[in-house]
Amino acid sequence: MKKSVFFGALTVAGLAAGASAAATLDDVKARGTLNCGVTTGLVGFAAPDANGNWDGFDVGICRAVAAAVLNDPTAVEFVPTTGKTRFTALASGEIDLLARNTTWTFSRDVDLKFEFVGVNYYDGQGFMIPKDMGVSSAKELDGATVCIQTGTTTELNLADFFRKNNISYEPVPIETNAEAQPLYLEGGCDVYTTDASGLAATRAAFENPGDHVVLPEIISKEPLGPLVRHGDNEWGDVNRWVLNALIAAEELGVTSANIDEMMSGTENPEINRLLGTEGNLGEMLGLDADWAARAIKAGGNYGELFEKHIGENTPVGLSRGLNAQWTDGGLLYAPPFR
Repeated sequence: MKKSVFFGALTVAGLAAGASAAATLDDVKARGTLNCGVTTGLVGFAAPDANGNWDGFDVGICRAVAAAVLNDPTAVEFVPTTGKTRFTALASGEIDLLARNTTWTFSRDVDLKFEFVGVNYYDGQGFMIPKDMGVSSAKELDGATVCIQTGTTTELNLADFFRKNNISYEPVPIETNAEAQPLYLEGGCDVYTTDASGLAATRAAFENPGDHVVLPEIISKEPLGPLVRHGDNEWGDVNRWVLNALIAAEELGVTSANIDEMMSGTENPEINRLLGTEGNLGEMLGLDADWAARAIKAGGNYGELFEKHIGENTPVGLSRGLNAQWTDGGLLYAPPFR
């Protein structure tokens, strides 16, 4: 659900070059809707409910951008994309923003002509197995059948890991997480591999999640984040600083509960600049003064979004880990609002 191998890379790059000629911020404002690419369905990150209403951690990023730009967090058209279709959808202009468990890599940034606006989840590839398989390490998976999404560099990571440890495996190709779940549960493969966060989300959707374990090995670095097309710097800045606003708000103690009070003014000049009560940061982005305040109100600051959708008290059950604020030993760090 992330790292696409570069099938048709030249075509995608060409599409990106053409689509980015337009000023996306102006297009979104004129349309009145943000077209946001998301996964086809991953519990906690992006999934529709029975009524077709999308919710999740990545969905929260889309809604924050819509709130900042359009003054309406519901003004989002969610476009489900797979590992194979997501880059074409962005490059062609079908979507304005891609927010779906996508790993920031050199080739995607440079060769495919996309711009990652930041990292919203630091992750790594892992392995999930049935508990009764009796395996405690991925190094014990010699000869296993492995469900793996096609068109992703997960395939390359997997091949490297097994080769390095001198063990063999049989790949079982799948295209989406929805396809992987029943196949894995029915014994169509011994192992499912993807980002560890995706494994946790997948397991949370099982009828008996306790019957499955995620093995301790993390075999790659997967910095996941939203991305836009190259060449449209104004739109890239808007999305980058919306994400930074959510991260900075948590660090500065600005929450969805106290933001209205803080917007009356505080003694902290950075909070005031963030919320638009001092300075002209919104004007620099082509937005009004309250853009960041609306983004934070849409679903809360970064920590609120995390705890609500994927935190330890949710079925997904993820700890903050690397995704804690830098002040708490994590990697989250927003540049100064100055």
